[in-house]
Amino acid sequence: MSSVIITGASGGIGRSAALAFAARGFDITAAGFTSADALSSLEHEIRAVGCGILTMTGDVSDPAFIEKLTEETVSAFGGIDVLVNNAGIARYGLIQDMTPEDFDRIMAVNVKSVFLATRSVIPHFLKKQSGSIVNVSSVWGIAGGSTEVLYSASKGAINAFTKAAARELGPSGIRVNAAAFGAIDTKMNAHLSDEDRSLLYEEIALGRMGTPEEAGEFIFDLAVNHPYLTGQVITFDGGWI
Repeated sequence: MSSVIITGASGGIGRSAALAFAARGFDITAAGFTSADALSSLEHEIRAVGCGILTMTGDVSDPAFIEKLTEETVSAFGGIDVLVNNAGIARYGLIQDMTPEDFDRIMAVNVKSVFLATRSVIPHFLKKQSGSIVNVSSVWGIAGGSTEVLYSASKGAINAFTKAAARELGPSGIRVNAAAFGAIDTKMNAHLSDEDRSLLYEEIALGRMGTPEEAGEFIFDLAVNHPYLTGQVITFDGGWI
């Protein structure tokens, strides 16, 4: 049986990705920040379909936590086949209202965690000369979003990291891709008013947000189904950007 590590797995896209992998028989390592109850609920669902699951709560920008996450995955499941770097946070506001602390925290969670987790799984991928990494990005990392400058910058960094890592790791049979999501109906967009949603839907060709389930299925597809696909940042936005 194959295994996957998913950060930010307690809700939204990460939770849906975990369920998508479990539906195909993957054992799951689900990492969250302070969502033990949500991870417990996910654990129940995944065990119900007959897959193994390891849940851990901690700070994905902490090297010690990431190393423990990797070590316990290998101990529990005998190896790692896929890494999904999904953990992320956002801050909304004008540039001049953002603080150095805002910058540091966004870059730590959104970018540093990707570096740490990727670095941690590489030795295990090198042993078998295979592995797949999917980094969860955003259309704002490509187009840039007003009042989301720090978030946009962090996702732009992930896109560059994805392309560079794919070139470095490809000769070892390791693929690295990114999913640049548009508006997905998760808690990150829960602040939108009905009026804001209507205006947003007018800008999206398909006239709606994507669902977390659709996003989770797309992550699985990128991770597993395309052995010749690497170094790509693929937009999944319903024809928005």
